[in-house]
Amino acid sequence: MSAHSYRFGIEEEYFLADAETRGTPRGDLAAFHARVEAELPETGRELVAAQVEVCTPPLTDAQAARSNLGGQRARLAGIAADHGLSLLACGTHPLARWARQTATDGARYQGILSDVGIAARRALICGMHVHVEVPDPEARVDLMNRLLPFQPLLLALSASSPFWQGEATGLRAYRLSVFGELPRTGLPEIFADAAAHARFVDIMTRSGAIADASFLWWSLRPSIKFPTLELRIADACTRLDDSLCIAALFRCLVRLCVRRPDLHAGLDGVSRALASENLWRTQHSGVQATLIDEARGAAVPFPEVLEAVLALVAEDADALGCAAEVGRARRIVAEGTSADGQIGAYEAALADGRDERAALAAAVDWIAAAAR
Repeated sequence: MSAHSYRFGIEEEYFLADAETRGTPRGDLAAFHARVEAELPETGRELVAAQVEVCTPPLTDAQAARSNLGGQRARLAGIAADHGLSLLACGTHPLARWARQTATDGARYQGILSDVGIAARRALICGMHVHVEVPDPEARVDLMNRLLPFQPLLLALSASSPFWQGEATGLRAYRLSVFGELPRTGLPEIFADAAAHARFVDIMTRSGAIADASFLWWSLRPSIKFPTLELRIADACTRLDDSLCIAALFRCLVRLCVRRPDLHAGLDGVSRALASENLWRTQHSGVQATLIDEARGAAVPFPEVLEAVLALVAEDADALGCAAEVGRARRIVAEGTSADGQIGAYEAALADGRDERAALAAAVDWIAAAAR
């Protein structure tokens, strides 16, 4: 185990906004996407035209992740600016309306729109996915089970979706509610073993419910393409440092659970229900939430939960060379998440006498500026 590198990769989804109005781009985006495809072949399309995705290659080094992901962000932002657009890294776009979006061509996306209907059309959201390679791919289902209690913490640190359809939601991470309209989302079920998971996937595919396991859109799942566990709970992070922090922390948590097979062993329905409750608490309050500790039977302030987790993964962060990135979690708590920054810009604009539309535009401007 100690020799395994726990290679990882990061996928990020971004919104495109009109640089002048801050809302959904008014014109055809074909020229933008054509240039992106020509100059940045590692990028991809998303469900609607006003979105784009980047993916890193498999990496073993935090600095390489910073260089690769930061470089892709900068190049994309430059191309966007040349086309009168802004690139927004956040879970929901404060001003965009789902009914005004143009769907992306492509069999997979058109199939999702056909199968899921309005729930897919409403899914105007952006997330961050992190893949971590594990020493034994057959152990991924057990690891998926035992990583469940950490999901709310990772969501809280990434929270960047306090606005939806031009309204303040009162939540820090509303994206998860929108995504929850789709089937097979949210926390994965607890499976007895890898064989039980394989049986579920087999029944779902043979019955025609899904084409393959990539249509299981859980917040954490074994990848069908790579020998990895894929984290899908996180909002798209506005700040690059936050993305790198969450990726590093998840990588360390995977290594922790590999070296500590006793940790969270034997989780049951109560454990999953408590993880679900904690997920709601972090959706609502982000890093200001209190989380229920199953062993103590009490609600614990988020900073205390974080410190306990950082103590658990200290050995792993040192071994993987990402202690600085993991430690940034404390700064996120102290200074606030992207959601907190957006809300602060919005409320300051209202206090300054600006109207609702202008206040939401101020939140968009905060996102664009914070990502630089």
